[in-house]
Amino acid sequence: MRMTSSTIRTRWSPERDTATPQSRRAVKAAAAVAAGALALSLSACGSSDNDSSGSTGDTTTSANNVTLPKLDGTSLEIAAVWTGTEQANFKKVLQEFEKRTGAKVTFVPAQDPIINFIGSKVAGGQPPDIVMLPQPGAIKQAVDKGWAKQLGSDAVKELGENYSQGWQDIGKVNGKPYGVYYKAANKSLIWYNNQVFENAGASEPETWPDLLNTAQTVFDSGVTPFSIGAAEGWTLTDWFENVYLSQAGPEKYDQLAKHEIKWTDPSVKDALTTLAQVWGKPDWIAGGANGALQTDFPASVTQVFTGGDQPKAAMVAAGDFAQVNIPSGMKIGTDAKVFPFPAVGDQGPVVSGGDAAVILEDSKGSQALATWLASPDAASIQAKLGGYLSPNKNVPNSDYPNAVQQKIAKALIDAGDDFRFDMSDQAPQAFGGTPGKGEWKILQDFLKNPKDVAGTQAKLEAEAAAAYGN
Repeated sequence: MRMTSSTIRTRWSPERDTATPQSRRAVKAAAAVAAGALALSLSACGSSDNDSSGSTGDTTTSANNVTLPKLDGTSLEIAAVWTGTEQANFKKVLQEFEKRTGAKVTFVPAQDPIINFIGSKVAGGQPPDIVMLPQPGAIKQAVDKGWAKQLGSDAVKELGENYSQGWQDIGKVNGKPYGVYYKAANKSLIWYNNQVFENAGASEPETWPDLLNTAQTVFDSGVTPFSIGAAEGWTLTDWFENVYLSQAGPEKYDQLAKHEIKWTDPSVKDALTTLAQVWGKPDWIAGGANGALQTDFPASVTQVFTGGDQPKAAMVAAGDFAQVNIPSGMKIGTDAKVFPFPAVGDQGPVVSGGDAAVILEDSKGSQALATWLASPDAASIQAKLGGYLSPNKNVPNSDYPNAVQQKIAKALIDAGDDFRFDMSDQAPQAFGGTPGKGEWKILQDFLKNPKDVAGTQAKLEAEAAAAYGN
């Protein structure tokens, strides 16, 4: 998944395996611990003294915990796919860097697939100094093509002081540091309209059968249960990954992520069959399958929290970053609430995603900017603005603007290395990260025809085999 079109993912395959054993271990009991921590942390989210995140106010102050050089006269470019509030808030982080160093930083809007965007910039001789890459597989590609440059000692020092080993390892290729994971995502969440739940007499579900019962209760009250932004295929991979991780378990998850088992495996059949229990009920999805396929991610969130007590849908499966798309009039923790993605198997899933800063043009300025993004000072600025989650363990939890986000952030940090990175982000981009192709397109087709489990598996396997080369 991506967060605004992005979240925490990484791809591993025999030829593309770049992570160390620590970052790709099975997290057996760890998944259970992290899921339990998340469930516990969110159980008290019914109250918040703060409004919705997504403010673009002038909150740019932060502690001075990182040493940066003077860069007067230096001009830098940084590219990312972020738009709207997410982009505006990130620019405030860049403005503080400018203030401290004297450098001038220009934000370059990128398009998906970002690796193709960067390729065109490199071919034209004008690559940005730094690019924010949302997939570990994309980092590996950038290294293989000779585009990415290693992080210097200052950035590595910041990483060592501020990040768990697992987050450091995800940014490595062949054991060498290339990526600073500036932004993270908790993708195992479902946001809901509390007024709709109260009117229906619905409760937060803990298991998949509970979720189906809750959906039926909401439907019986006259409101469509689910909003799905299926115009962006990554939202569907997030659904699949949460179901698969919980149902098949972390070892199978890792194997499928590396294509060590085929997509025709019975475990994939089970997950698709489970998904069809929701996707196969068009009355449960806002606009039905066709409507969902015309709904982008921001709209999928917004339509849950507009329309008073008769919104287009009651809930949406979305990461913590969905907060930036919740209307400002809806109070987080009171009007807009969240629960962990329900357990399909023995334990609830914990799927993460993220965006890493990768240097393309090595210089004193670009190394300083990467160092800045690895610091708690930078992350704290965006944390205060809301709609953002950092894997940086030294960001004060109190910097997050509401109780809900504080608890989500604490759960991520407390999990340490015990998380699973978004599976589609771990895959070669041709399979797991390209609009209209690979897994994104096949799951969109499956949403339209959720009875075709076997055919969907066969298509997924054919595309995966071609992308992974095995």
